[in-house]
Amino acid sequence: MSFRPERLAQVIKRDLGNIIQQEYQPEGTFVTVTRVIMSPDLMIAKVYLSVFSPGRDDKVVYEYIDEHIDEIRYKLASKIRNQVRKIPELHFYADDTAEYVNKMENLLNKIDIPDESDNTED
Repeated sequence: MSFRPERLAQVIKRDLGNIIQQEYQPEGTFVTVTRVIMSPDLMIAKVYLSVFSPGRDDKVVYEYIDEHIDEIRYKLASKIRNQVRKIPELHFYADDTAEYVNKMENLLNKIDIPDESDNTED
């Protein structure tokens, strides 16, 4: 990825995170934009979201955001309109990095690694 898509991805991540947290975050949830990946032509932004919603289904939060995608894109356009010719299409995805890390930690904890101090010779 060249410098321009990376820079634009960071701008979108910051601005979109503020928009979602201030206006499109359902009550009792915390939504974070964890990563944005731009297509080489800058027309599509893949936005990865991390959702913390204790006692709720995450799918409801993603549905809520998908229902308001046009409004979110419009508000993003008002913030970045001087930096791009055309506002990118937003595609939202679940960021499962935290789940992956927990899964790997659990697997590593299951492995019985002998302690080096146990292998001392008399």
